[in-house]
Amino acid sequence: MIDSPFLTLPMTFIGGGNMAQALISGWLKQGLPASAIHVVEPQAQTRLHLQQHFGIHCHESAANAPDDATLVVWAIKPQVFKEVAQPLAGKFSGALHLSVAAGVRSDSIARWLGTERVVRVMPNTPALVGLGQSGLFARNQVSTQEREQVQQLLQAVGQSVWVATEDQLDAVTAVSGSGPAYVFFFIEAMTQAGIDMGLPPEQAHQLAVGTFVGASDLARSSSEPPSVLRERVTSKGGTTYAAISSMQSDGVSALIEKAMKAARQRSVELGNVLDQA
Repeated sequence: MIDSPFLTLPMTFIGGGNMAQALISGWLKQGLPASAIHVVEPQAQTRLHLQQHFGIHCHESAANAPDDATLVVWAIKPQVFKEVAQPLAGKFSGALHLSVAAGVRSDSIARWLGTERVVRVMPNTPALVGLGQSGLFARNQVSTQEREQVQQLLQAVGQSVWVATEDQLDAVTAVSGSGPAYVFFFIEAMTQAGIDMGLPPEQAHQLAVGTFVGASDLARSSSEPPSVLRERVTSKGGTTYAAISSMQSDGVSALIEKAMKAARQRSVELGNVLDQA
């Protein structure tokens, strides 16, 4: 259960899309009262869904949201962050600001909002099912207690790690932020290979997805590194050995590392563009 001073006063979401809904759902399940949550969302259909599904307060404009929020969660597209944030500078004067907008650096957020109490979060989409992996970075003016409170809140939708420097969030983006797409890509390939080898599509899909779920859970629960777990199912001369040897000869590990470095570099580039906006 969530045990936080944030419960005593309203919290406000700027934006009510998928990530906001994942956080709201997780926090409500952990005991946060719906009456404590306000969402500013310009889309009428999304507001209606939020009200009907979660029973929370929704506003078309931030002007109608309460000024005394203790936590403001910025869950909007990075490209519109500046234009949305600047008119609200000073409105939430007592709030801690939590940004889930990818690539928008805390220097810019602090400048646009006129506050140093900013935490950046790099979440990923498994937060929608309570299995997210989030990277966190806090500016120096965020207290230790506030960091603990943020981490407790994020635990409602998965696991999180604090990074020492903000640029490490670009690596978090490459590993876990974009990571679900790599897994889906691999599942697609495994499923198609199963179909090509004669399995019905639904069976190939079940086996591919189930294998990822089972292997991931085994890796998470085991005290041994993935390399050891892999070696245990790779008998020399066997079927797994043939598959792993094929991937190694094709340089699959190097290609994965290259792809992830490309993701990190793109994260850096997007951050640079948004900083200059």
